[in-house]
Amino acid sequence: MFRRREPVPFAFLAEADRFRSNVTPPPRGRASVGEVAGRWLLGLTLVAGLIGALVLAMPALSTPVGKPVQQSQASQGH
Repeated sequence: MFRRREPVPFAFLAEADRFRSNVTPPPRGRASVGEVAGRWLLGLTLVAGLIGALVLAMPALSTPVGKPVQQSQASQGH
């Protein structure tokens, strides 16, 4: 009476086989010099930002050496 449907991924693949075409898409065009330079500049900016954030965060992440740790009077039992 009711036909059981396949899960979506398998049904999609089955339909894709039926509509397969023999036409190939055109080849990708080569990126211009400006596009390549822009990608490199963006990558270098991201890497420099990450390194800069790490350098700025290092003093906050390090613990002071040689200085006694201050404790409140409440922790000393007064």
